[in-house]
Amino acid sequence: MRHSLPLAPQFYVTAPQPCPYLEGKTERKLFTALQGDHAVALNNALSHQGFRRSQNVLYRPSCADCAACMSARIRVADFKPRRSQNRISRKNAYLRREATSPWATEAQYELFRSYLAARHATGGMADMDVFEFASMVEETPVRSRVVEYYSPCQNGTVNDELTAVCLTDVLEDGLSMVYSFFEPELEKNSLGTYMILDHIEIAREAGLPYVYLGYWVPGSPKMSYKAKFDALEIYHGGEWQSLNDPDNFKVDVPLTDNVPIPEQVAAISLPDMLNRRKSPK
Repeated sequence: MRHSLPLAPQFYVTAPQPCPYLEGKTERKLFTALQGDHAVALNNALSHQGFRRSQNVLYRPSCADCAACMSARIRVADFKPRRSQNRISRKNAYLRREATSPWATEAQYELFRSYLAARHATGGMADMDVFEFASMVEETPVRSRVVEYYSPCQNGTVNDELTAVCLTDVLEDGLSMVYSFFEPELEKNSLGTYMILDHIEIAREAGLPYVYLGYWVPGSPKMSYKAKFDALEIYHGGEWQSLNDPDNFKVDVPLTDNVPIPEQVAAISLPDMLNRRKSPK
């Protein structure tokens, strides 16, 4: 007997757990599966509404007592680098970029492990093995690329050395930087910032208006670097708006406070081919 997947996406809510960004806070996520023939359209539509992709899942914070996590993106046409960012671009001009299909390699995993050990040893990915890493890279139902950065060969080595990696989704209106990591010994090179600057150039060359950076969380040192980019927008109050003064930005009363999950789901706009009744779980 043949069974088909439901056309309209089903939405679910995770159990509350400690927030990784703000001490003393509890996080909860609203999520749905990303699968089927309309995965690309769904990824585009929900990315425009503050969702992020993780493998074959799309999620958005839905915390009962906090609304600090806001999706951020850079307007490519209006972006002007700061002097410090120009210095970072010049410092890393020796790197060679190579964009490939989403395929995991041993070199990527070794770099990933070094990065985690140096910067996120107690984070949620610290125990990720090579098979889980491969799933993170390869399990994508949308158009994704692995953007690798190589240092020229030296000390008699034959091949260039893998120095930084970014898993990137190609949306209809921009590039979404899903996850990036780099050689921790080159921390002074600000490789994380450099990859964002380079993705802005890639988007500009491709005629794409935005680079999506994930979530900006005011009050979280881990996420403060995103506010240093010019022409930044955040998804706040159900719309994209310019973040003109991040230092004085005030998070409103939690937008999801006392709003039932069914109402949150009902407010989500779906592509026309999926615009049927949505069922929260």
